[in-house]
Amino acid sequence: MLVDRVEHKWIETFVHAFRLCKVEAGEVVAILSETQSRPINVHLAELALQRLGARPFHLVIPTPPLEAPVPVRSTGSSHAIQGLEPVMAALLGVKFVADCTVEGIMHAPETPRLLGAGVRAMYISNEHPEALERLKTDPALWPKIQAGRQKMLAASRMRVTSAAGTDLEITMTGARVGGNFGASFNPGQLSSWPGGICSCFPPLHSTNGTLVLDVGDVNLTFKRYLESQIRLVIEDDFVVDVQGRGLDAELMRSYFAAWGDRNAYGVSHVGWGMNPGARWDALVMYDKSEVNGTELRAFAGNFLYSTGGNPFADRYTLGHFDIPVRGCTIELDGEAVVRGGVLQGELA
Repeated sequence: MLVDRVEHKWIETFVHAFRLCKVEAGEVVAILSETQSRPINVHLAELALQRLGARPFHLVIPTPPLEAPVPVRSTGSSHAIQGLEPVMAALLGVKFVADCTVEGIMHAPETPRLLGAGVRAMYISNEHPEALERLKTDPALWPKIQAGRQKMLAASRMRVTSAAGTDLEITMTGARVGGNFGASFNPGQLSSWPGGICSCFPPLHSTNGTLVLDVGDVNLTFKRYLESQIRLVIEDDFVVDVQGRGLDAELMRSYFAAWGDRNAYGVSHVGWGMNPGARWDALVMYDKSEVNGTELRAFAGNFLYSTGGNPFADRYTLGHFDIPVRGCTIELDGEAVVRGGVLQGELA
């Protein structure tokens, strides 16, 4: 539907993003991509960095062979670097990395080393630039994201309920809490654009209950709105039953089973969307090849439940579902931060 043509407005959109990441004139910046990256985003990153007076260079790596038994989508765990030390040496030699890999390096095995060395990194989500243009990062949202993070850090328990039947409890003590600001402005910070999410990796033995996915909720791995209800029974961190009689439940059961890996059923990260500019209904406007779905992870008031890898619970797998759920109430130690899908108090 959309044309992959460099537009002046999109260069300016990328300039805005890099300014928020505190890229300065004369700064050497690595643009990390792979052979299957979206070429227009790589090109726009280069032009925008040059417009800021930075000195960008490209690291382009052949996309690795597919080793998974099924297609892999939206994991945040790119394997593009492949442990190559010359590539790591180049990345460790800069202060800022523009990550244009297909999946992003958020959960890549090399990322802790980069962040530990103080590198700022921002994943430019594999979206068409039109979506990135609509979802320019707004610093006015940052205090609200920070407030949500602080509430997560202080909480010992999260409870999620809904009129559809969700009743899920998550122990927060020991959770690894984060927040996606949509810009990386501090040393050792990693974010993705579009941004606007409060999230955490729950600890071991933390998550139990029932999560009901209703009509209109979104399976972002499939880039598909649900047309029938699915009930996930979760015991001791793992989905133990996928209940439902429609095609949506059948597809989910099939994808889970294809991995042959119990960790694919485990809880990865949970949280809620904070971005008032992100739209739940945007997915219908794009062909699947044009969108990565980050917008739907971030729309304000959704409960984001993800399955798969959780490095802080020592679970590793490329099997991954990201599921934004509408209409939920999210309570932290009894305080509602989201009620019926609407952000509350200082988060609103």
